[in-house]
Amino acid sequence: MPRVRTTSALSPLLIAAALLAGAPAALHAQPYGGGWGGGGWGRDPFGPYGANGRDSRTGSEPSKKVDVTTFRAADAGSALGQGPIVIAAVAPDGYDGSEDNVEPDAKLPVYEAAVVDQLAGHGYNTATSGADGGQVAEVAVSHSVVQPEEAPHKPVSGAMSTTISNRGSGVGLALAVDLSKPKKAIIGTRLEVRIRDKATRRVLWEGHAEGVAREGEAGLDNTAVATRLATALFAKFPEGTEVAALQP
Repeated sequence: MPRVRTTSALSPLLIAAALLAGAPAALHAQPYGGGWGGGGWGRDPFGPYGANGRDSRTGSEPSKKVDVTTFRAADAGSALGQGPIVIAAVAPDGYDGSEDNVEPDAKLPVYEAAVVDQLAGHGYNTATSGADGGQVAEVAVSHSVVQPEEAPHKPVSGAMSTTISNRGSGVGLALAVDLSKPKKAIIGTRLEVRIRDKATRRVLWEGHAEGVAREGEAGLDNTAVATRLATALFAKFPEGTEVAALQP
């Protein structure tokens, strides 16, 4: 199973028929619950990448495809895409501070910034802080190792063979030179966004986008990944699969 490195993990989502418990509208870290679908929207623990740790759609190389799923409240009406909106931090679920996990807030601001750009481009007023009314966009990000980094290559390898017969003996030697660098790990990233009415905490829209990318010498290019996922996630905003509204 791939080793998961969590930037900001999610608590399970409620099914559509569930009722959302009342919660304060403060914009500090809070659990990422109260939406549609099952935990993680029912995703396979390996996603589209296969149990062998490789992207099953493209072999050993990372796919450029981004998988997107979105939901929209049946009674959202014209509320989406207008008015003030702020980004709310999402409390990590089960983060234990171990070295196998990334500090929850270390990369999240990069993804939040990409989401803010998309929200502004779709009519929201993002130049606000703590304004009364409006909406809240909750953002969460998680990473998983889809394909580990290759082991270091041997620069020189070879094989030797010896033959002996009634005509004499011989020695054969074959050398292989490999100066290529090991391939870096392929990382899967999942960006999730939920938009709520700030006053009532009612969910208006939510969606997630998943993609893979190979790490560079300096690690994963989170800026590029964030832009790619956020752009795909909001490409058809505010469209989404229409579902029953969840009342607080």
